[in-house]
Amino acid sequence: MANTAVADPETGLTRAQLAQRYGLRVAGERPPLREYARRLWAYRHFITTYSRAKAASALSNTQLGQLWQVLTPLTNAAVYYLIFGVIVATNRNMTNFIAYLCTGVFIFMFTQTAVQNGTNAITGNLGLIRALQFPRAALPITVTLVQLQQLLMSMAVLAVIVLATGEPLTFRWLLIAPMLLLQTIFNIGLTMVMARLGSKVTDLRQVMPFVMRTWLYASGVLYPVALFRQHLPHWAANVLEWNPPLVFIELARYSLLESNQANLVTSPTRLWFMALAWAVVMGVGGFVYFWRGEEEYGRG
Repeated sequence: MANTAVADPETGLTRAQLAQRYGLRVAGERPPLREYARRLWAYRHFITTYSRAKAASALSNTQLGQLWQVLTPLTNAAVYYLIFGVIVATNRNMTNFIAYLCTGVFIFMFTQTAVQNGTNAITGNLGLIRALQFPRAALPITVTLVQLQQLLMSMAVLAVIVLATGEPLTFRWLLIAPMLLLQTIFNIGLTMVMARLGSKVTDLRQVMPFVMRTWLYASGVLYPVALFRQHLPHWAANVLEWNPPLVFIELARYSLLESNQANLVTSPTRLWFMALAWAVVMGVGGFVYFWRGEEEYGRG
């Protein structure tokens, strides 16, 4: 690192003083948090356009193309139903297990894919980072928006499944919109955390599938969440009730499934409070954590 304390022989000023006099700044310097947020907002059109392009090209090299955005969660749900609905039969004494399972799988995959792709948000875009100057937070936000677009396509299929399995169409379905908004904010914050960690620990991407599989089993996706209370200590069940994917999945089930109202892990009011808390904590915390590493991205 250059010694900024050495005085220039002509002016008698140090390099830092000369830079201050002529308004020079360090390349890639991290701006204050408020200024960083302002710059990020200025790039909102770039983020939305880039996310649409990424979503359109994600599966362009396959024969079925964008149809895989729907087939993937459907295939996962079919496999899980075979194991947990037929072989293990965890759906005993439970009505409409198919819609219950599909709702859990679709909502969980939104967080799962955002987190897994978020670990590569920085390392997979080093060329773009080194070529252009822009708030790096645009990259993990783009990752989440791509997954959101794919989820919205899947939600149309989920609506058909829910109706086909005998659930009524009610005004409660409108609650899906604020639920997805809160989950999107949570996912953006979490993706920012994973993006910074992934830029430092390149092997993290290899570990994440195992972490996400464990998280899947702890989120009540594949079996009734009432089993938590039946088979776990009271304190462990209380902890799992705060599991963020479980909170968002339960809100989705509350919104879509009339038959599941008695099986919620806790009251709807408490679920909304927990979802809001997770969105604020992870959204703000993840953004600040990512911002603090802004000068590190693309270096080395």
